[in-house]
Amino acid sequence: HPSMAGVANCSKIRLTGRQQWFGQDDAPKLLTLSVNGRIGDSQSAIGGILYTDKNGYHSQKGAYFTYAHHLMFSRSELDLNMLSFGLSAGFIQYQLDETDFLNGAPVNDPIISGVVQSATNFNVDLGFSYHLLDFYAHGTVKNLLKNSGINNDIQITSNLRRYLLSVGYVFSKFGSTWSYEPSLMFQYKDGTKESTIDLNAKVYKDMEFGKIWGGLSYRQSLDGAEYLTNSGAINSQKLNQITPILGVNLKNFMFAYNYTYQSNAVVFTNGGFHQFTLGYNFGCRRARYDCNCPAVNY
Repeated sequence: HPSMAGVANCSKIRLTGRQQWFGQDDAPKLLTLSVNGRIGDSQSAIGGILYTDKNGYHSQKGAYFTYAHHLMFSRSELDLNMLSFGLSAGFIQYQLDETDFLNGAPVNDPIISGVVQSATNFNVDLGFSYHLLDFYAHGTVKNLLKNSGINNDIQITSNLRRYLLSVGYVFSKFGSTWSYEPSLMFQYKDGTKESTIDLNAKVYKDMEFGKIWGGLSYRQSLDGAEYLTNSGAINSQKLNQITPILGVNLKNFMFAYNYTYQSNAVVFTNGGFHQFTLGYNFGCRRARYDCNCPAVNY
């Protein structure tokens, strides 16, 4: 969510690596590097993200710059009542490696060039966030513009627009070092008309050295896909993913790991998704708000 840039008391830098289907050649892999923080003591913030994403013969590289502005409605910083707006704009380079398509044969297919095709496009994300004490909500439109990419005649690859809506609440007893955060996220892909819903639960434990936390996420597709069984019958299934999460904040450092398991009957492989995140917080100010709001107060 671009509106979350600079929302926390610390500026943040995060490095994330995600690998799917270990042991498979050319399996999807993603690497991102992001940074964000407030501009001095103002209500504005900036950030940026670099990423590379590879999936078989296809790959992307991108760089986005983010600006966010945070409007306070509370009378003091003790009570959190904040509306935030964010805009990210950047360039994406699409590549399609066709060097292995022909296997040394002459070029007889007019749509196969036998080289690495490349195209660069511009796109934007925009969104809002609202924090009221322990409650939060986010809404974001990603890839607002259409991109031609490599396959500019195919609708589902030119329209990458995605709508995200998240809501959550953090519960904790007065004086307790434990807090609990259930949340819900709805996602809609405009090009393919697919919808998914995520049910999430996290728990935090305050420690002398910082914080430990963990959680569980369940993703359910609202759209099914039909497939043919070995007996010739037609069945259908919906995407189901379960993701346990574990993390620790050690002073200004952060480490997190999650593993995603797809529980459908028909899958490419039983191997799941492994994701690691390393982070560092800098330029920190004191915790300003009297609320259970880890995304803001930490």
